[in-house]
Amino acid sequence: MSTTPRLPIIGLVGGIGSGKSEVARILAEVGCVVCDSDSLVRKTLREPAIKEELVRWWGPTILDAHGDINRKAVAHLVFASTEDRHRLEQLIHPRVEALRHDIFAAAPSTTAALIIDAPLLLEAGLGPKCDRIWFIDTPLATRLERVQRTRGWSAHDLQRRESAQWPLDRKRSTAHDVLRNEGDSASLQRQVLQVLRDLPPVTSTESKL
Repeated sequence: MSTTPRLPIIGLVGGIGSGKSEVARILAEVGCVVCDSDSLVRKTLREPAIKEELVRWWGPTILDAHGDINRKAVAHLVFASTEDRHRLEQLIHPRVEALRHDIFAAAPSTTAALIIDAPLLLEAGLGPKCDRIWFIDTPLATRLERVQRTRGWSAHDLQRRESAQWPLDRKRSTAHDVLRNEGDSASLQRQVLQVLRDLPPVTSTESKL
């Protein structure tokens, strides 16, 4: 059976506030197509059918003053209930996956790689869709400072949200490559470009998309 070259798919993982979005930004600048799952979730939550279903589950209190889904209100519900979190994931993830497929399928021929930036990449079972997984290794103190500054979170908020994800050691052990992010943008960029250059060629009898 013959194989043909195809674009590599890279998944980004790491702790909350580790700098995955910064790595994604660097990759986009050098010709990768980045699929930002957070933005796709926001788009999905604006879809009338999805919004209607969530209101049916939890009532109109999850809507903001403009009638849109209040993500903080939903987050409060799902982080308090594993059952609610799984129910939301089963509703949202297939739609996000369909949007991601469309984005990757439309990638121009000059694309260097396809990137999945998803907070729950491994937890959502996206690992097998990736040819390489990059772990962004960032000290806890740096991550906590970042989420305090950008999101107004406390150390408890960070711990509570991370407790719903895979432990960092497990994520790191799954990764093919580890990038160290200590807040030095130039160093992070050098690492990203080096690991990207060193990617082994990918061939397959079928697309992973």
